[in-house]
Amino acid sequence: MIPQGIADTIVDPKAYADQARIDGAFTWLRENAPLEVAQPEGFDPFWVVSRHADILEVERQNDLFHNGDRPTTLMPIEMEKKVRAVMGGSPHLVRSLVQMDNPDHMNYRRLTQGWFLPQNLRSREARIREIAKGFIDKMAAKGGSCDFARDIAFLYPLHVIMELMGVPEVDEPRMLKLTQELFGSADPDLNRNAGAVTDMDEGLKAIQEVVGDFVAYFNAVTENRRANPKDDLASVIANGTINGEPLGTFEAMSYYIIAATAGHDTTSNTTAGGMWALAENPDQFAKLKADPSLIPTFLEESIRWVTPVKHFMRSATADAEVAGKKIAKGDWLMLSYPSGNRDAAAFKDPFQFDITRTPNKHVAFGYGAHVCLGQHLGRLEMRLLWEELLPRLESLELAGQPKLMQANFVCGPKTVPIRYVMH
Repeated sequence: MIPQGIADTIVDPKAYADQARIDGAFTWLRENAPLEVAQPEGFDPFWVVSRHADILEVERQNDLFHNGDRPTTLMPIEMEKKVRAVMGGSPHLVRSLVQMDNPDHMNYRRLTQGWFLPQNLRSREARIREIAKGFIDKMAAKGGSCDFARDIAFLYPLHVIMELMGVPEVDEPRMLKLTQELFGSADPDLNRNAGAVTDMDEGLKAIQEVVGDFVAYFNAVTENRRANPKDDLASVIANGTINGEPLGTFEAMSYYIIAATAGHDTTSNTTAGGMWALAENPDQFAKLKADPSLIPTFLEESIRWVTPVKHFMRSATADAEVAGKKIAKGDWLMLSYPSGNRDAAAFKDPFQFDITRTPNKHVAFGYGAHVCLGQHLGRLEMRLLWEELLPRLESLELAGQPKLMQANFVCGPKTVPIRYVMH
């Protein structure tokens, strides 16, 4: 068994806001108990998959390790009971691609996959670059200091995905707020309760309300797009069919929610974290400034460095063996992506931010059948932003201490105050 202190740390949202603390816990695990069972207080026991190679091993076997049979993200025992009670036995408040296994996963993924393929994104590149330029002009107009996370990184990918979905710009602040309330449900600055969540019922109720708000919004969108289809993702979802049948309401709503949240939040976190890393590593900023052809490797290093998705859970459909350990049918496993991305067996000097790192086979987007659907869009958005920003950015430094979100599922910086000179 994993020591109690470590087990409790890796599920604690506050630990993910303290980089040294969470890095310390996972480093200990990789070195001493790379694949062992944790039983944090209030949770069912689960295997912690902390090494890069073992994460790949589990991810490539989708029939053996399911997403949907048990909760796909960490959930305390009592909360799972309550969710199953309100969801008719299902452990999921939403059922999106990440909660699905085949054949549903492939069928639903196919519905929008074309939109996110590199060859199809090329036709949208000029428009996304225009959006990026607009945000860089805003940054220049701020007179040499801003909170890069709040003023730029959160808003730019949000605008791109909302435009793709067909959500009017006037509704973007609402979508950002709902996303932060959903992913930041444990963060006192971001959650709906506007304070520390001490009561599980209260916390679950707040999350249900957020999901309910998304559903109410996208129900109206669905009605509109069925009557007036457009060239947008909302129309694809509203009018999509699986095996000749329209999407179920629950699945359609879940599809909108994943696109409207994960579609920007992970890119926002990586963009904010990349800027933070450059401000803390002036040598890397100077190198990037001198050689913009390093933007692609800088982006991959930013993605590895931030790893916005902290975990997904899997459950074994049969007895299995991973890294010499016997996993029993029904066992729950936590794939720890930040740990895999700091694994010295996979990365030289993993705690160094190195914009020239290559190869950089990080697991931040997952791997195998469940690899992130929007990865090419995220990379494109970040590349265009930095291509437009770097030539204008003369100098850069932190203007205060950046802060990380408190969350154990999806998180990254919530403030990155910087000072800069732009022309």
